[in-house]
Amino acid sequence: MDYGLLCSQLASLAEADRWYVPLMANAAALLYDAMADVNWTGFYLLRGEKLVLGPFQGKVACIHIPLGRGVCGTAAQRDATELVPDVHTFPGHIACDSASNSEIVIPIHSGGRVAAVLDIDSSILNRFSEADRTGLEGFVRVLEERIAF
Repeated sequence: MDYGLLCSQLASLAEADRWYVPLMANAAALLYDAMADVNWTGFYLLRGEKLVLGPFQGKVACIHIPLGRGVCGTAAQRDATELVPDVHTFPGHIACDSASNSEIVIPIHSGGRVAAVLDIDSSILNRFSEADRTGLEGFVRVLEERIAF
């Protein structure tokens, strides 16, 4: 996986429009197309005490996720990346898609606080590695530097 190339492509996409809707939509499509063995890539945006579905690629998804619930809500509340090799062992996992078996969620910041999360699911157990964590956190940093909420 060439995360450097993905970061460059994301930076180029941000030149066209920094507004979060088109930028997140294209970022989700970019990752969905580039990453093998993923069945969902997208964003949840923090609104009050819950995450709300944002732009994504994949099957129909949960619309609201309370902070502290599931992998996404936990990552947002803890302000930390959650790399989960088997979602079925994650306390409070929310099964939006029963085909998902592993997941990685990275918080996205604006104004020094969590504003959204990047969520990527796979039907394969142990799909995401530490290299994916590092690469995707770099991808999110590019997004944070350019996005306009």
